[in-house]
Amino acid sequence: MAEKKTTKKATETKAPVATKEATAKKTATVKAVKATVAINAENIGFKAGDVYQALAAAEKALNVKEIAKAAKISEEETLLGLGWLFKEGKLQNAEDNKVVLA
Repeated sequence: MAEKKTTKKATETKAPVATKEATAKKTATVKAVKATVAINAENIGFKAGDVYQALAAAEKALNVKEIAKAAKISEEETLLGLGWLFKEGKLQNAEDNKVVLA
């Protein structure tokens, strides 16, 4: 009688199932990353232009959060641009911590 040869099938490997804890740790790590702001004259000048355009379009006094939202830049970048514009005399203070074009 002839013997039958048996071959072993390669076992399939399954990817490990992610637990809620592992997923939460990954999410927490991703959220902790912040964007950095390049501090150089060219970048700050561009941010000042963004701030100026946002104030010109609004035609009223805005606070830092409102300017950042209108210009689509971060609050840190907004503050850099405001500093540039204040130094040039392009802005003046308004009531309630708001600024307006001079």
